[in-house]
Amino acid sequence: NQVVVSLLLERLGHLDPAMASDGLEALDALKARDFDVVLLDVQMPRLDGLETARRIVATMPLDRRPYVVALTAQALPGDREQCLAAGMDDYLAKPVGVAVLGAALERARAALTARRGA
Repeated sequence: NQVVVSLLLERLGHLDPAMASDGLEALDALKARDFDVVLLDVQMPRLDGLETARRIVATMPLDRRPYVVALTAQALPGDREQCLAAGMDDYLAKPVGVAVLGAALERARAALTARRGA
């Protein structure tokens, strides 16, 4: 999944995305540097995407918080709402194509601009 998303991001001009193997690594990366967007797989080992999103929301002020996008193979009724309730800003069901990911990144850009008052 990371390879596929990395290739999609590359096609969109994002040549060096940071990758984490699980939610704990993602949280450590967020402590080390700022990110504009975080793509979270809902089903990750050690700390799933839902709990990772909850921790991001609980520990980061809104003006520093990245735009969090759920990436999930789960596309059952209620899954999107569960992700949004955990604090994610957007929801993408796999398989994700370049156009869908690009549209999500555009939504992220607009939301971050509004959020940061720029």
